[in-house]
Amino acid sequence: MAVAILSSAYFGPVQWYQKLNRYDECLIERCDNFIKQTYRNRCIIATTNGVQALTVPIEKYDGLKCQMRDIRISDHGNWRHLHWNALMSAYGESPFFEFYADDIRPFFERRWDYLFDFNMEITQKMCELLDVRPHILPTDEYCNDEIDDFRDAIRPKHPLPDTDFQPRRYYQVYEQKYGFLPNLSILDLLFNEGNEAIMYL
Repeated sequence: MAVAILSSAYFGPVQWYQKLNRYDECLIERCDNFIKQTYRNRCIIATTNGVQALTVPIEKYDGLKCQMRDIRISDHGNWRHLHWNALMSAYGESPFFEFYADDIRPFFERRWDYLFDFNMEITQKMCELLDVRPHILPTDEYCNDEIDDFRDAIRPKHPLPDTDFQPRRYYQVYEQKYGFLPNLSILDLLFNEGNEAIMYL
């Protein structure tokens, strides 16, 4: 059985969901240390002004490190409203935004205490919408087994090589302006390709 381990992700990139689709079992790490500027609390979308990162604010924690399972979401700055407005502005004209809006909007209306729980519910909903059926298990201890580890390969800055991932072009609203932008948030693929998104994973 092919097993992969992934970091938790907030509307993770296409590459992240490709792993969910291609592995028999995926472990989502909840005991690793939270690291800033990763997909754990940010997603990258395409807008009329180019790429934009949407970041979920977190509460300050004691010490230099904190395990992912203990990271609490902050209500600072009305971020839910800002993220939803950014998505409406970026993808309101995309072919499938209206079709999926009612499924995605609740993530910006309801409050979650912990980032890991929030991300897991997003992952489950996205798998349902994409028709991806992975066996997902959250970890109870830090994993360092000899399994396919993508925690450092799938990150926005300085990712490690992933020879299995080759971005494939699909329709994007702003492609004429910026060219094809690979490996954006799974929302970009879903809003632009709808039920055909599974073909790109």
